[in-house]
Amino acid sequence: QLQLVESGGGLVQPGGSLMLSCLASGFTLDYYAIGWFRQAPGKEREGVSCISSSDGGTYYASSVKGRFTISRDKTKNTVFLQMNSLKSEDTAIYYCAALRVIGICVPDVADVTSWGQGTQVTVSS
Repeated sequence: QLQLVESGGGLVQPGGSLMLSCLASGFTLDYYAIGWFRQAPGKEREGVSCISSSDGGTYYASSVKGRFTISRDKTKNTVFLQMNSLKSEDTAIYYCAALRVIGICVPDVADVTSWGQGTQVTVSS
């Protein structure tokens, strides 16, 4: 059974940083890509970043490129999302998800096999 558990959310001031973690169980990162998605109130869930299962290639949405960094520690079966220079528009519930994609990973809800429960990120002064 695929399970994902996020942690690391919280309240941060604009310009600050947070690191989210996604602990995977029931599968290894060698077989599933991991994506980060977010959903703000009243908006659709959107893909933020993704790391492929094969070569660890990464993808970033244009809204976060240069500010967010996705990485993984296969020994801990954990994926991280380092978020820097946070803006109020980054406020959302952040979800990690396992995606069954081959090759380049682009976070698309249609490819999600399993979701985490989400963690709240609030950027406010």
